[in-house]
Amino acid sequence: MTATDAPAPNPTRRSRTVARVAAVQALFQCEQSGDTAETVISQFIRHRRVSSTASFDDGHIPDADLKLFQEIVLGVTRRQDDIDAKLSDVLPEQWPLPRLDPVLRALLRAAVFEIGTDTPDRIIINEYLDVAHGFFSGDEPKMVNGILDTLSRRSNDGNA
Repeated sequence: MTATDAPAPNPTRRSRTVARVAAVQALFQCEQSGDTAETVISQFIRHRRVSSTASFDDGHIPDADLKLFQEIVLGVTRRQDDIDAKLSDVLPEQWPLPRLDPVLRALLRAAVFEIGTDTPDRIIINEYLDVAHGFFSGDEPKMVNGILDTLSRRSNDGNA
């Protein structure tokens, strides 16, 4: 198959992936600044250009699904204690939640929020693996995969 034979990327999927990347950034900002989710969401929407020509490199959000972005950021911050308890339950003892890189922590929180929603867990896991590869070049994506897979299995077994 040549590049011209390849199917065109699904713009809806891409906008949802971009929303997840932006949500991780916003959750990181909430934690680092102490600002509320509502404040950070407002800042993102007001100050970051959302268009097909925007680029993360320029500090903007290219074609993000803003509804999903807001849903993740608000949902994580409202359910953070429950999400953190689930994460703490599966993290290795030598890597408690506070010890994790803050971006990794934000990514895992967003992913855990989405596991068990209408979107199949395998899609959520794959999406956040892609996001992890965008932020990290080490073993973090493997860790994300293991944690999310475990939580997905627990959720599906009714043990979440």
